[in-house]
Amino acid sequence: MIMEKWKTLDSEYVFKRPWLTARRDRVMLPNGVVNDEFYILEYPTWVNVIARTVDGRFVMVEQYRHGLDDIFIELCAGVVEDGEDPLEGAKRELAEETGYEGGEWSLQMVISGNPSVTNNLTYCYLADGVELRHAQQLDRTEDIAVKLLTEQELYDLLLRDEMKQSLMAAPLWRYFAMKKKA
Repeated sequence: MIMEKWKTLDSEYVFKRPWLTARRDRVMLPNGVVNDEFYILEYPTWVNVIARTVDGRFVMVEQYRHGLDDIFIELCAGVVEDGEDPLEGAKRELAEETGYEGGEWSLQMVISGNPSVTNNLTYCYLADGVELRHAQQLDRTEDIAVKLLTEQELYDLLLRDEMKQSLMAAPLWRYFAMKKKA
């Protein structure tokens, strides 16, 4: 069986805000069935960074996440600005949220948080050999603490299922899998 794309018959914005845009599409499936209400959440491109210092520690951020009403240790992450290259956005986010810069950068993977109802991708980078160059430069709505973890502490965090952000856990699991393979 060959899969076919759905056909969009009509589209309208239900809600449009800087951090959340909801669109209602009327779509026709390849079998002719029409779904009058298929909702898509539109987001800008996201980035996250697995950052390792010159001495091998992982630069992580700790912050409160209101959706789950808890505090988590996560990768540095953020939104790519309009017209900005994802790599440049990742470097900017790391510098702003943590003060760390430099190192060798490589793209590890490009993933989607939920391709069924969101329209954006997340670019996941590895920055190896970063150094603290300045203080954090946080936005007024950011409340972020920088945490440096050893490789074992980070691995244990994953094993204990304490990282709930799947867009961060996936590239970290891949990092450890590729390290084991090498």
